Amino acid sequence: MSVEKKKGTTVHWEVTRNEIAEVEGIPLTTRMYGIWDKIWAFQAKPDDLLIATYAKAGTTWIQEIVDMIQQDGDTKKCKRAAVYERIPFIEWVVHESLPSGLEQAEKIPSPRTLKTHLPVQLVPPSFWEQNCKIIYVARNAKDSAVSYYHFHRMNQIMPEPGTWEEFLEKYKAGKVLWGSWYDHVKGWWKAKDNHRILYLFYEDIKENPRREIQKVMKFLEKDLEKEVLDKIIQNTQFENMKDNPMANYTTKPPELMNHKISPFMRKGAVGDWKNHFTVAQNERFDEDYEQKMEGISLTFRMEL
Repeated sequence: MSVEKKKGTTVHWEVTRNEIAEVEGIPLTTRMYGIWDKIWAFQAKPDDLLIATYAKAGTTWIQEIVDMIQQDGDTKKCKRAAVYERIPFIEWVVHESLPSGLEQAEKIPSPRTLKTHLPVQLVPPSFWEQNCKIIYVARNAKDSAVSYYHFHRMNQIMPEPGTWEEFLEKYKAGKVLWGSWYDHVKGWWKAKDNHRILYLFYEDIKENPRREIQKVMKFLEKDLEKEVLDKIIQNTQFENMKDNPMANYTTKPPELMNHKISPFMRKGAVGDWKNHFTVAQNERFDEDYEQKMEGISLTFRMEL
């Protein structure tokens, strides 16, 4: 039995791993599927900012960077609530007895910053109609796969991952939540030519956070002093975020997220895939990767 405490109330419910149901061929949880009409009908506002990523591509990292920019580097304001409360995850439903991401989004005042893992074709149309700004972060396929596998292990409402070998095959085939990594990064890459999308790479932020955070500031039309920028860089370093309960998801009950199995913020490294892929897995992955990424001007660095 799990216990979720929320503003003085205690909600009891069984923790069960989500089943998968498809929306237009994209695997989502049955709970998301159950409210899909509401998700699709979500009403964006012109001043909404949407953070879009494939799962485990540095989502929490960019959320924290954006929030710090918006709060002018005020760390106290950035600790006003857990990151998942500050920036609602529009399509996510934990349990019927808890507010969905949609309900959270509708309660927060404008200007809102929202989060999604949806592929570009499933983003609610109102975001395009309102010409909202969108920040997309992409991470190389191999590190994404490893991080996603460990996330499935520790998050007790994600579908059962199976072994690493089994998970990797599902991942390559796009049979994981939010679908194919390949389709996701390519779909958003193409969309950036027609919409207000800032497309960033995890590896670039890791290599040169100052340069990449300045891109975000420019996109958000924020001009901050060097001291503030230094503070943002410092506070959004992996080790500092890993120790920040408002960013590291340790405020979630252990029945939901078991950090003893694997911490939510695990390594944050580029190239950790080398510790997981066998030589044979890597060869098969590279062959598959070349076919799926053929003919697109999108390149990733698998190591720094």
